[in-house]
Amino acid sequence: MTKRPADAEYIRDEAGLLALCERLREHDRLAVDTEFMGEDSFHPRLEIIQVASGDMIAIIDYQSVSKLAPFFSLLDDARILKVLHAGRQDLEIFSVLSGSVPTPVFDTQVAAAMVGYGTQIGYAQLVHQVLRVTLEKSETFTNWAQRPLTPEQIAYALEDVRYLLALHDHLVRRLKALGRLEWAEEEFRRVQSLADHEARDPRLRYQRIRGWEGLNPRARGVLREIAAWREHEAKRRDRPRGRILRDEILVEVARRAPTTVEALGQMRGIQPSHVEKYGEALVGAVKQGLAVRDHELPHVEKRKRIDPETAGLADLLGTALKVRAVEASISPQLLATSADLELFALERGRGAAEKLPILQGWRRQLAGEHLLKVLEGKLTVGYDPETKQVRLFER
Repeated sequence: MTKRPADAEYIRDEAGLLALCERLREHDRLAVDTEFMGEDSFHPRLEIIQVASGDMIAIIDYQSVSKLAPFFSLLDDARILKVLHAGRQDLEIFSVLSGSVPTPVFDTQVAAAMVGYGTQIGYAQLVHQVLRVTLEKSETFTNWAQRPLTPEQIAYALEDVRYLLALHDHLVRRLKALGRLEWAEEEFRRVQSLADHEARDPRLRYQRIRGWEGLNPRARGVLREIAAWREHEAKRRDRPRGRILRDEILVEVARRAPTTVEALGQMRGIQPSHVEKYGEALVGAVKQGLAVRDHELPHVEKRKRIDPETAGLADLLGTALKVRAVEASISPQLLATSADLELFALERGRGAAEKLPILQGWRRQLAGEHLLKVLEGKLTVGYDPETKQVRLFER
């Protein structure tokens, strides 16, 4: 274990990691960040972990310390709050390596959006606005796989956790003052759930391929199987999915559904190397998709056409939502998307709209009930000439 710079520990062996984790366990919160490389592997490849708590700040070099059990034990300790910024990818990495998502967590980006700092504010911008500290971001696209890390890389990495706990202090005060701490904790649990969801059934991966909804039902069934095959193959070879076969090629294979290796090889975009490596397996996946029973094929919910009246209503709801967001000092994007508002308008707040986030939990309390009152004519949106602001008026 060596120290660089003067106040930081650089952990490069298991003894050093164990000693660090024993001291970190004495605290009730832990600032965490990671640096990784994701261009050449299936999962992002962890390179370093940055941690801070109390007067400790450290880098754990994953290239040198690959057995992280003592650290994972900290992440799973329910007594210790893990503080991150935009931490979903960090949580996903830890979930892949340890088998579980860290808990409990506090995401400063999510919390910032809930107290008026804007949606998806960057760490450096938030540090500047809250703490009046300007961070150097010169190593944003650096190569974290190189060794030794330069002093500039180390300093940059450490800054990403050096101010997290101060941000946590500030944001908790703001959340409590606004009565939103429980709302934020609800959102943190959602972030954890989304991170865990990334390791879901590979047979659902097809839903993230552009154009899948435009295929006919049988082709969608084929796409589901070949996308699951690619998922397994990419994971087995530790390669990005696109290095196996690109999404657009999968869609074309699903559309044409070749049932022989020869037919596969004649398709545009399929290289001889693809046929040699994957031909039999890919054709096998195609046949699996073709054999699926009709009632088990992927289904696409048909969206109702938005008529001018409904489109106008969605715009009105959007304006009401923005007014409410300004009143509450919260980012409107955190409350509902444009697609949510269209469905809300189509269903008039009933049916499928009842499952929208805007009508669940704290979002309903903050804004959903207001939108329902707009639909009922109990609230209107108008301009107040005295305050020179757009407001919601009770009728």
